[in-house]
This record gives sequence, structure tokens and C-alpha cells, in this order.
Amino acid sequence: MSEIGIGILGGGYMGKAHAVAMSAVGAVFNTALRPRLEMVCATSAASAEKYRKAYGFARGTDDWRALVNDPRVDAIIIATPQNMHRPIAEAAFALGKPVFCEKPLGTDVEDSRAMVAAAEANGAINMTGFNYIRTPATQYARQLIEDGVIGDITGFRGEHTEDFLADPNAPATWRTSGKANGMMGDLAPHPINCALRLMGPITSIMAEIETVIEDRPGGKVTNDDHAHMLCRFESGVLGSIYASRIATGRKMGYAYEITGSKGAIRFDGEDQNAIHLYKMDGPDAQRGFTKILIGPDHPDYEPFCQGPGHGTGYQDQIIIEARDFLQAIETKTNIWPTFRDGMEVNQIIAAAHASSDAKAWRTINDF
Repeated sequence: MSEIGIGILGGGYMGKAHAVAMSAVGAVFNTALRPRLEMVCATSAASAEKYRKAYGFARGTDDWRALVNDPRVDAIIIATPQNMHRPIAEAAFALGKPVFCEKPLGTDVEDSRAMVAAAEANGAINMTGFNYIRTPATQYARQLIEDGVIGDITGFRGEHTEDFLADPNAPATWRTSGKANGMMGDLAPHPINCALRLMGPITSIMAEIETVIEDRPGGKVTNDDHAHMLCRFESGVLGSIYASRIATGRKMGYAYEITGSKGAIRFDGEDQNAIHLYKMDGPDAQRGFTKILIGPDHPDYEPFCQGPGHGTGYQDQIIIEARDFLQAIETKTNIWPTFRDGMEVNQIIAAAHASSDAKAWRTINDF
């Protein structure tokens, strides 16, 4: 086993999740590389020290350049707002350091392309953070599709719906200001990534993107609340994606339904340890969706728990990501989703915005 020094930029919601994951991943997956929490970076020295103590880092800093350039930091995790993703990643890649970057990869396609170019020019390991696709249930859903269990795919319906801004009296925050911070930059990347992983490339899109609550206590809302998107996959299948931060009652509505010529699959993130499978066989009177509880026979479940139906959680998704990142570094081979996969999501988001503005279909390769 070899130690690897981890530097995490950002100590808040996702910074904590990645710190916990790096602390646990060696024990859960018996990884060949064992992370050492070397340095955390925050916006102030006081915050950095708070996170250092709370998460168990050796050192803290309020200077991202100091973290990236530190010789004891071997790999970088970017968990900052997206406007900082590009400069941090480019600086790390110039030193040949592996980088894991939370989604969305950049603030726009231009940022994403530059980050992909920097990674590939230096041959550095790179990965984009899409944790929800890594649940054992969704990994199993992908297996079912690839094995032809539901036949030829005929339709896809996906969503990511939450209600953290459903209350019109909820105050304006940084989330309600600036195009990159809107729902299309925050929630929409997840179901788009899901669609790409389960269904393959998207070739064109038709979107309606809308701001529903334009004024909030403390300021105007300058970005989007929800969007409906029709998409055409390279396979020829037509699909739909809905994403919303004002979906009253929904807390973790990362959900999809995939129909095929021999069956169908349903999944809902609010019940993430189950998959619903319909098979078109047997008498009509006995047909129906079967709820399959996830257990040790499903991908990446047994390292966490040997009991079927006991379940994995949100933090476990991040631990699976950590395993993948460490494995990529160890084998010197990139593992999906790379920066290029993150860029593909940014292209689709750009096409969706252009479609909404023009009220017309747009081709993804034009962006």
C-alpha cells in the first residue's frame, strides 16, 4: 500500500463529503493507494483552520495556489464554485497532478474545452464528479439494459427535481444570481449525465427554460428555476428530461424510467436502494413492476454492507467516486466520467439554452 497526499479546495458541503470519502475509502474498498488528508483550502484562514480540525487535515490554507503547488499534495479535488474550476485545474495539470473536479466542469463550454485541453496536453488523470449515477441500483440498471433484459430501448424519461427554492419567500442567494449558478448549472447536469450513461450520446435538443419566481426577498432572480427538455439520442430514441429547484415536495427527485420492447426500468433517488423492473412475459394477469431491493449481488454494494436491503446512502456514492479516482491514479488510466464527459454535459446545457432562446431544436455538435 502507498500513501497519497490529498488536497481539497473547498470545505463546505462537497468538500466535507470528499474529505469523509477519502478517509473511509481505503477501509471500504481496500484500495492500493491510501489517502492522506494533507491540505484543505477555504476562503479565509479561519475557515481553513476550522475545516482542518473538523476533517483531520494536516494543514489548511486560504491560498489555492499554495495548495496546488505544495509538494506533499499529490492529487487535487476541486469542490469550489464553478468560476474557480478552470484556473485551479489548469495550474494542477501544469504540474502533472491528477484532478477530480465537481460538476459542472466549468462555467461554460469554453471553460470546459480549456480544461479538457489542459488535462490531455499533460496526460494527467482527470475525473468529473457525478455521484448519483454511481448508486448500486443505477449501476445495476445499466447492466440490465446492456444485457438486453428489457429489449430494444424505445423511450427515456428522466428528472432531477428538488424544492429548496419552491417557497417564493425564500431569500435570494448566490444560487439565484448568475447564469452558471442557476438550475441548469446546478441540478440539470445530473439527469443529463444519467441519460448519457444509460442511453448513449444525445444528438439534438429542444428546451424551454424558465424563471418562475423572479423576485425574492433581498433581490432579483437572474437565472432559471426549471426546464423541460426533449432530446433525440444517437440511437434514434426520443427522450425527455425535466429539472427543477421549485418542485414542491421533492427532496431528491433524481429519477428515470426507461422503456424497452421487452420490459421497463424505474428508479427514484428518494428510494435509492431499489430498482423497479417490469418484464413483458407470463400471463397478463401476473405482469407488473417488481421492486428489487439492492444487496450484495449488485455492483459496489457488498463492500459497504453484507445485508440485502440494508441500503447505501449519499456519502457512499462519494466513496465509490473516491475509489474510482484512486484506481485511475494507480493504473494511470482514466476512468469514466472524465473531463471530456463533463464537457459533453456542458455542451448539452449550452444547446438547451440556445434552443430555449430560439424556440427551436438545436444540434449538440454545434456547441
